[in-house]
Amino acid sequence: MNDRSGCIDQAVILAGGRGIRLKPLTDRMPKPMIEFHGKPFLEYLIDNLREQGIRKILLLLGYLPEVIQGYFGDGRKFGVQIAYSITDVANDTGRRLRLVAPQIEPYFLLMYCDNYWPLRLHDMWEQYTRRNVDAQITVYSNKDNYTKSNVCIDKNYFILQYDKSRTAADLQGVDIGYAILRKTVLEHLPDENVLFESSVYPRLVENSQLVAYVTDHRYYSVSSFERLEMTERFLRREPAIILDRDGVLNKKPPQAEYIKNWSEFEWLPGSKEAIALLKKAGYKIIVVTNQAGIGRGVMTEADLREIHENMSREAEESGGGIDAVYYCPHGWNSGCECRKPRPGMLFQAQRDFHLDLTRTCFIGDDIRDEQAGKAAGCEVVHVSPDFPLLRVIQEKVFGVNDM
Repeated sequence: MNDRSGCIDQAVILAGGRGIRLKPLTDRMPKPMIEFHGKPFLEYLIDNLREQGIRKILLLLGYLPEVIQGYFGDGRKFGVQIAYSITDVANDTGRRLRLVAPQIEPYFLLMYCDNYWPLRLHDMWEQYTRRNVDAQITVYSNKDNYTKSNVCIDKNYFILQYDKSRTAADLQGVDIGYAILRKTVLEHLPDENVLFESSVYPRLVENSQLVAYVTDHRYYSVSSFERLEMTERFLRREPAIILDRDGVLNKKPPQAEYIKNWSEFEWLPGSKEAIALLKKAGYKIIVVTNQAGIGRGVMTEADLREIHENMSREAEESGGGIDAVYYCPHGWNSGCECRKPRPGMLFQAQRDFHLDLTRTCFIGDDIRDEQAGKAAGCEVVHVSPDFPLLRVIQEKVFGVNDM
């Protein structure tokens, strides 16, 4: 993720609104300055930009700009360069961008100040350049009906419809910002005071110049009171680790064979001790496992449930514990989203535990685990007979060679 050769260097953040839905919290502060764990929401956004290599940030302000300027200054103490454009609070996003156009670089990242999503800039830029279009927005797939969708996307990820009102039929996915734009798209803006998205994106759609970077990783926001509790939990950043089961925790059966009952389950040396170390350090421990034996009819879900209940019990008796187990019961060729190498189980864990998968390690033992982990944005570590789970935890998680 650190290879950003040829990537963009500037982020432009829209942060001028009144935050009316969050009154009275916003009577004396702009909504991106609402604090979580001692830091304003906007600081989390800026930290994430810096971590991804973006050092130049342009903040477009309107409402109570002095609160934001007084906290962030020129950005140096946050490791970035911050510039400001302050315009009338009544200005919509289109006018703010039109007025500041001379300060915007040929390619830039456009963000909303009230959405946080773990940025994957290298992957986004790679897709954007491959598509050779003027604009790419980041779209949350919204398969869990987290919010109302506002886009329609074709199988090649081109946007077919952008509906700011969210009332059209057949919408799937929601624009969450994090748009990579060619500066020339600003030429579509009229002189009137307009919303950028409503004015520019439909024109780009007409010319097949708007694509989606689709993600199943939930975003978090300060747009409304209903979102604040989830955002607080997400930004708490409780440590978590995700583990494959067979070949990581227990002895792996031969290919096309399955552990069908508890008597066939055999812990690998040191795996219970590894779980105990993680649990004592405060980690959430999540297991994800393909179990095609159910789909193939050689075992039942009741059999698997008994295995996992005993596995969790013995882990707890050894000083550890397992917080959740996700499994795919489908056959090899079912085409489901949960069977690794697809990342569906990882994203389900993300939503259930409000994880940041870009800060979560996934430990597996084969290529499917690697593919699933990378698709989800996780750091992936492989175990092997020479590098078993206990050693992985000691060296990769705790950074010591002997515990």
